[in-house]
Amino acid sequence: MQVLLRLLCLLTALSPMAAAKAQGRLEVVASFSILADITRQIGGERLNVSTLVPPEADAHVFQPAPQDAKRIAQARAVIINGLGFEGWMERLIKAAGGKPRIIQASKNIQPLKSSDPHMHGLDPHAWHDIANIKIYVAAIRDGLIAIDPEADSLYRQRAQAYLAQLDLLDAEIRTSLADIPPARRMVVTSHDAFGYYARAYAIRMLAPQGVSTETEASAKDIAKVIKQIRAQSIPAVILENVSDPRLLEQIARETGAKIGGKLYSDSLSLETGPASTYIDLMRHNTKTLKDAMMP
Repeated sequence: MQVLLRLLCLLTALSPMAAAKAQGRLEVVASFSILADITRQIGGERLNVSTLVPPEADAHVFQPAPQDAKRIAQARAVIINGLGFEGWMERLIKAAGGKPRIIQASKNIQPLKSSDPHMHGLDPHAWHDIANIKIYVAAIRDGLIAIDPEADSLYRQRAQAYLAQLDLLDAEIRTSLADIPPARRMVVTSHDAFGYYARAYAIRMLAPQGVSTETEASAKDIAKVIKQIRAQSIPAVILENVSDPRLLEQIARETGAKIGGKLYSDSLSLETGPASTYIDLMRHNTKTLKDAMMP
């Protein structure tokens, strides 16, 4: 009985400590789910990370709500992709007030060019190249250290461990794609979100839609893609989790190309889905692409 009483007293004493620790976490807001996952990998239990654009949602057409401004106002840091990806972010931060540190994950990458008028000449989807994600990790790590220098060693250690995982992932993807014949390394996707992946892994990706889902594909763009599929015997068209599937379904019907699964472009899946972390997203997309391209 005395042992039980002592145990109860200990638990009672620990409970406020645990609560205090939870309350002591730094509030960090990420613009979308992929950045939220990367930030959690670096910050661990030190941070309380929330995301504005939830999994399975399209950041290009996201409409912030009043509670989003409140979260921004209360945050110590806001993690953004930049490169015009979050066209609504500047207005949201201004409306929120407060003075969170803005950490732009993409600030040190060399972006690809884009002809999409919504993107100011830049392709913002840099996370589809693991080399760029390693730059993202460094930017987020350094931004967190700037607002929380007491946890300097924690952020550095966790970032280094995550970078090691990314190195293994990159090698895994290259090995997986190595046996795809050059003539079959072509697919069509819903919108032009995979330029960085295509460059990194030597795959040609066509899209009837621009880098932003705000831009509707014109009849001329669609006809051009259909012509290329027929002329080059492109084996598959692949749907995306944030895009309307009807356009690609139409292209598949007119060309005879198969529909080769679903890619995750601008967001993670739900926790129960196949791409609930960035690493899972890259593995899932690679498998989906390989299955579509292989004879």
